[in-house]
Amino acid sequence: MNTSLKLSYGLEKNNAAAFATVAAKAGDVKFKASMTDATFANGPSLTGLALAVEKPGSFGIDFDVPKKDFKFRFMNTINVAEKPLNLTYMHNRGENRTTLDGALVVDSANKVSGSYMFGTKDNFKLKYTYVHGGTTTFEPCFDFAGKSWDFMLSRKVYGDDVVRATYKTSNRVIGLDWSRNSKQSFKISAIIDLNEESKVPKLFAESTWTFES
Repeated sequence: MNTSLKLSYGLEKNNAAAFATVAAKAGDVKFKASMTDATFANGPSLTGLALAVEKPGSFGIDFDVPKKDFKFRFMNTINVAEKPLNLTYMHNRGENRTTLDGALVVDSANKVSGSYMFGTKDNFKLKYTYVHGGTTTFEPCFDFAGKSWDFMLSRKVYGDDVVRATYKTSNRVIGLDWSRNSKQSFKISAIIDLNEESKVPKLFAESTWTFES
């Protein structure tokens, strides 16, 4: 069984927030429990507690304990013109929201994906992913509902490290992060809201430890 512990810390305008996630994998099934600092602020409580179980490529169930709210995900892969199309059907019971995500892998360098929310007229997002030389990834995404673009650019550096930049034109927010994916992973992020006069970045840091037994 593989077990991992992820600790996250965020700082925004002198307000701090902490998060913790414990995950375990038994065979093909993953179990996860997430909590925030509010879970232990005034003694142990159910505030901020969430549970999840997932079998990658098959299904996932998320449960918000204090809200008693479920979110279901079902995944499948079909072939379209001999290309894999990955489909994910999601339903959030509390918000009564259902979405369908699809990703068509054209080849190792090109992928087209989309997301549609049922019950809406034009709530659809279309994204294109291009990987150059296996190290640099560029992703433009168009939101038909908001008629706006999102952009992401990332690059692998120093082996396992990845630096990434994002920009959302709808709310003029820039995101920057540096991450490493290994047995002792970390991620350092900064979010800058260009609408704010001060433009002071919101800082986040997380670290993950993986244990094998």
